[in-house]
Amino acid sequence: MALQEVADLVQGKVAGDPHLPIRGIAGIDEAEPGEITFLANPKYLAKAMKTRASAVIVGKRIEGAPCALLLVDDPYFAFTRLLSHFHPSRRAPAGVDPRAAIGQGVILGEGVAIGPFVTLEDRVRIGDRVQLGAGVFIGEGSEVGEESLIYPNVTIREKVRIGKRVILHSGTVIGSDGFGFAPHKGRYHKVPQVGGVIIEDDVELGANVAVDRATLGNTVIGAGTKVDNLVQIGHNVVIGADSILVAQVGISGSAKIGRRVTLAGQVGVAGHLTIGDNVVVGGKSGVTKDIPEGENVSGFPPLPHRDWLKAQASFPHLPEMRERIKALEKEVETLRQRIAQPDERD
Repeated sequence: MALQEVADLVQGKVAGDPHLPIRGIAGIDEAEPGEITFLANPKYLAKAMKTRASAVIVGKRIEGAPCALLLVDDPYFAFTRLLSHFHPSRRAPAGVDPRAAIGQGVILGEGVAIGPFVTLEDRVRIGDRVQLGAGVFIGEGSEVGEESLIYPNVTIREKVRIGKRVILHSGTVIGSDGFGFAPHKGRYHKVPQVGGVIIEDDVELGANVAVDRATLGNTVIGAGTKVDNLVQIGHNVVIGADSILVAQVGISGSAKIGRRVTLAGQVGVAGHLTIGDNVVVGGKSGVTKDIPEGENVSGFPPLPHRDWLKAQASFPHLPEMRERIKALEKEVETLRQRIAQPDERD
């Protein structure tokens, strides 16, 4: 396709020959003639000046660029759109594999693709054009919205509602029992977990994510939220729309996470806390109290991110500071003793 056609796909403007043939897309280091690449971070400008690509997607003009430019508002977003164009996702053929086990009263939408060894218990509802990979299990009465993609070996237990265009990666379990036990006379007794889970539209859960069912009511993941691999979401947790949870985040039961929140890798959130909208929590932080909306915090306990950076910068100097404090204490004690002595002139 011509560069101008590529520009039309991403609402960009061409600086250079609009008739240049573009046959693919590649990274800035790997791109060859006939391919287009992108520059989203100015620190890679030197690479852009040496690229072999026929065109570069940029946010603003590059003086002396060795190739044509495609000017857009958001180069990285344009890059992702073109990736989808040049590398469309593989879709399984519609139909139900004869090795799948389909329960009573199951409703299948049009164009569904049900892989081998899938188990659908009674009264499951599968929306139009849903794809279920090999070995997927869906419990009694659960629902999966249209155009969702469920990769192999995902487990969705009973009383779970999955929205539209949801993506669940392999090994993820939705609706496992919450971690609830009542201590009584020296022993722990299981609290029945009889609630459900709601995964709203356009959510994506990475591999081996665990979402516990609610004790009562529902555990909820808001629309558009993206969750990385190996994340634990406890019972009755509510996560607002368009939030990001990076790998190994753990959220204890009944925590409330606002909209557009970012929890970086290995963040832990204690139970029954509230994190406001637009909060960013830095990696490896431990959240032990509520965080108002709009805060940017890090550490354990969390501090404002700038204060945490200063504290981290001071940490390597603590041994030296300790020795200086000891020396100052010694000097102060010497001065105190001299002041306490009678004046020899008296």
